[in-house]
Amino acid sequence: MHRISLNYTLGPAAAPALVRNPLLDLLQAVSVQGSISAAARALGLSYRHVWGELKRWEAELGQPLILWEKGQAARLTAFAAKLLMAERQVQARLLPQIEALRGDLERAFAIAFDESAHVLSLHASYDQGLAALAEEARSGRLHLDIRFTGSVNAIRALNEGRCTMAGFHVRQPAAPDSLSRHTYKPLLRPGLHKLIGFARRSQGLIVAPGNPLALCGLRDLPRPGVRFVNRARGTGTRVVFDELLGELGVSPFAIRGYDVDEPSHAAVAQAVASGEADAGFGIEASARDRGLDFIPLVEETYFLACLKSTLDQSAVRALLALLGSSAWQRRLVSLPGYQPSNSGEVLSMSRVLPWWRFPRRK
Repeated sequence: MHRISLNYTLGPAAAPALVRNPLLDLLQAVSVQGSISAAARALGLSYRHVWGELKRWEAELGQPLILWEKGQAARLTAFAAKLLMAERQVQARLLPQIEALRGDLERAFAIAFDESAHVLSLHASYDQGLAALAEEARSGRLHLDIRFTGSVNAIRALNEGRCTMAGFHVRQPAAPDSLSRHTYKPLLRPGLHKLIGFARRSQGLIVAPGNPLALCGLRDLPRPGVRFVNRARGTGTRVVFDELLGELGVSPFAIRGYDVDEPSHAAVAQAVASGEADAGFGIEASARDRGLDFIPLVEETYFLACLKSTLDQSAVRALLALLGSSAWQRRLVSLPGYQPSNSGEVLSMSRVLPWWRFPRRK
């Protein structure tokens, strides 16, 4: 039985929220570079060190890790490839929890080093744009304490006082009578809540490179042999997906894998990359990160909701200023499938969502 231990580092530079393992870093480098020497250069290590570590790990695990054939590139053994793929899947599934843990640590150290730093608690549907925003905010003494959860649970957390802001997303244009309306309208109240513009993003089918099954849309999912992976109930993406199925008249029960769900877009993409599924529904950025193809199906707006009474808080004002900055908007555009959308503007719910209609005063 091999036990797992975790550690973390402190430093001024932002880095992806990953739990790193030296062995898996070595295997990844060898897989990409095709030789020990090239892998060592890519990692900034000596050939002797990388060779020695691989041999040490082979002895520790009792399994060969690298296939050596004269005149051919170094390749991972089936065991090593399986180990690397399993680790990627676990990292993708745990990404929301890892982000939350890093947020806890960063908030603690931010307060320890600078008691005047702004800290803003945010529960939100998982989004790569928000993860990038948190990194951007750190340079301005604003620390976003993000808890990634489903859109519904995020707004409930806001209403119960467990966070200052909640992130959720809806299709554009938002239909007056839709599953989104029935899901979010009971949770939001004009006059009590305000929406802050964040981004527009693209969602669609995440498929293997080259789209080998020639999938074009959701109507293709019930085809024999197509394995699908879903997002969990209560997530905004699941709401959008079910809404689209209803409009197309596609029965969820006809889709193999409809009840198989993953906790994040990254985990959905990794399930497709590993061959566990043929298609998933998610954001373009997660597909591109893993070299997968993407079939855009819907544009949606991602909003940040808060109580009107919190708009004057210093942390909220700092966030609005950051969202409206040109530096942040340039970074957002660099993410595949993202565009700014009234970023940093305080919006009236009755103006941007067609779920409330009030008679005009005469």
